[in-house]
Amino acid sequence: MGYAIVDFSGQKFTHVYSGCLELGRAAMAPRLGRIYQEVSDMIERFKPNAAAVESVFVQKNVSTAIKLGQARGAAIAAMACQNIPVAEYAPAKIKLAVCGGGRADKNQINFMVKRIVALREDPQEDQADAIAVAVCHGFHLRPASLGIVR
Repeated sequence: MGYAIVDFSGQKFTHVYSGCLELGRAAMAPRLGRIYQEVSDMIERFKPNAAAVESVFVQKNVSTAIKLGQARGAAIAAMACQNIPVAEYAPAKIKLAVCGGGRADKNQINFMVKRIVALREDPQEDQADAIAVAVCHGFHLRPASLGIVR
């Protein structure tokens, strides 16, 4: 599971913290507990004022879709318990915001997030996805912060 903390001001996005939470092959309940705790710890450490997640997309494998939904639920619950507003964005909307097109591939996302937040090294795939979600959310919050109503 990827995660990212990104600050933004005006046209500038600044990478604060990101990575991937490796959950291993433990039973599902301990993995969900770890997701909840890790997200809670990041919120305590970085004090974000907003959060965003990628919306669930259709999986061919039902078991995988269920596990993904449970993992998202654990992360969202951690945010909700600390009163962090959570937005959800479809994968195509994230790709459009970051790459200018809703059909961008993983390499394009990686390239663009590296440039947008000025990373020195290539992020891991899930890490790049998390940064992309944060950047997408920043683009969507910007009009409200400028007093513009859509």
